[in-house]
Amino acid sequence: MENLIANTVTYVKEQLKGAEGGHDWFHIERVWKNALHIAESERCDLTVVQLGALLHDIADSKFNGGDETVGPKTARKFLESQNADEETIVHVINIIENISFKGGNFQKTFSSKELDVVQDADRLDALGAIGIARCFNYGGFKNRPLYDPQIKPNLGMSKEEYKNSVSPTLNHFYEKLLLLKDKMNTETGKRMAEERHRYMEGFLSQFYAEWEGLR
Repeated sequence: MENLIANTVTYVKEQLKGAEGGHDWFHIERVWKNALHIAESERCDLTVVQLGALLHDIADSKFNGGDETVGPKTARKFLESQNADEETIVHVINIIENISFKGGNFQKTFSSKELDVVQDADRLDALGAIGIARCFNYGGFKNRPLYDPQIKPNLGMSKEEYKNSVSPTLNHFYEKLLLLKDKMNTETGKRMAEERHRYMEGFLSQFYAEWEGLR
């Protein structure tokens, strides 16, 4: 297992060279660390958890023309090259296919404790100080305005609407980030999300006050 994990780390680092700052190797590393921490309190397969965390964004559809098949195909090709067993490969692919938020209305077609752990680990990286930094980094990457009071958040987006949204960066807090706390799967994830959620609420309060010139 150690060689497989080490080889996966090397592979992911190479694949994500030059990636957008919120979806680069350091994002993967943080999710990996979060997953290991959450897994300490869960009965789960650590190999699958680590592989799922390391490969969950190996070819994010956002950067591949919206094609959601690229990530699973890329992960399978790599894992087959490492002679991983088919059961592990299928489990990791199921994690990749079911981990994303996708507007919050997406119904998972697969469930496992390992998916719960990796999904929580990934969602935690969209919360708190890191979540704020990633949100504005991606908004800048897409050349979106910081905030426009005339454009209200869309809280009932379909998966396709969410994928194609071009709304101001601050709207993303309401369309996704502030919703994550109540979508966590594990007790550890819920506890960590609570703290990060409160931090984001404080940030938003300060942001609006500064926007209006009150502070």
